[in-house]
Amino acid sequence: MREEMIEKGNLEKYLKGLFGEEITLKEFSQLGEGVHGTGFSIVLDTEAGIKRLVLKDLAGEGLGHDLPSDRASVFLWAKDNYRLLPKHIKAVDVAMLTEAGAVQSIGTGKEYYLLMEEAKGINYFTDLDSMAVKDSLDESDKKKIYMMSDYLSEIHKVKKESRILYWRKLRDTIGHGECLMGVFDTYPDGTIDYEEMAEIEKKCIDWRAKLKPEFKRLCQIHGDFHPGNIWFKDSEDFILLDRSRGPWGDAADDITALTINYIFFSINKFGRLYGPYSEALKLFYDRYIRSSGDSGLYSVVAPFYAFRGVVVANPVFYPAVTHKNRRRIFNFIHSVLEDRDFSPDRVNDYIEAR
Repeated sequence: MREEMIEKGNLEKYLKGLFGEEITLKEFSQLGEGVHGTGFSIVLDTEAGIKRLVLKDLAGEGLGHDLPSDRASVFLWAKDNYRLLPKHIKAVDVAMLTEAGAVQSIGTGKEYYLLMEEAKGINYFTDLDSMAVKDSLDESDKKKIYMMSDYLSEIHKVKKESRILYWRKLRDTIGHGECLMGVFDTYPDGTIDYEEMAEIEKKCIDWRAKLKPEFKRLCQIHGDFHPGNIWFKDSEDFILLDRSRGPWGDAADDITALTINYIFFSINKFGRLYGPYSEALKLFYDRYIRSSGDSGLYSVVAPFYAFRGVVVANPVFYPAVTHKNRRRIFNFIHSVLEDRDFSPDRVNDYIEAR
């Protein structure tokens, strides 16, 4: 934020809402600017005398402050916690700047909720379940795979140049609370030992270093393109739920979120990739790579498959998975992380390799 982004009259209106109509905004000026952001001096004339405050912003792109939601979370945390530490200054409020230029308070919130449209349709888990009793994919199955593949190919065409955002996606895929390490932390004791968890995490960190030069791959993503978030309204169209964890990343994030399920469902049914699930995996990849031209996809999917594999192997999410099949999923994770390039034709080798 810069001083000129907030109109002084709008700021004064906001401050009157906090402190009363009798106050006057005497001064609003920049104090200084650093790596983290900028501070602004606010001087108020009140009935009790002069009151001095500081308005702080955070710089975007870097240090996990890339999106407005990131910066809001930092300030909301500060509002709740500054007052709890002895000798710490108090946070007065958290303000937001609207599209229209108004300044409004969000600092009084105790909890936060999202109000959204209702989705109608049947989620793609239903289709995955039905594949278990088929000898091969039917035309409806193929059509849906083409639709999802073409959709992803289209949204992934929207590119952005930012090594910071690409590196963040790599970092978050491994270390975010909703991603690999965070999901591991929800595992019941005894699922796998901590040493094996650490082994997988370390392999993913090595992949992060390997993929850092690939920042030109940064593109628009959904961020959680798994079957529960894909609802088919009919055979001609679908609607999506719960876009998550940032609008930018690697196409591999969306691809693996969906395709891990062909592998997972097939392992649960057959103990290996087989039948319509094998057909679906190869059909999806063939269609996507042909339409997107992403010839490098197989070289980057490994850490994303590791994250998604850890999700489907989690007994909290999928308690009915047998120990043997859960072990097969971990075999897949290790093998993919150890291979230079992923190959759909080698999935059964990955499953049995360890």
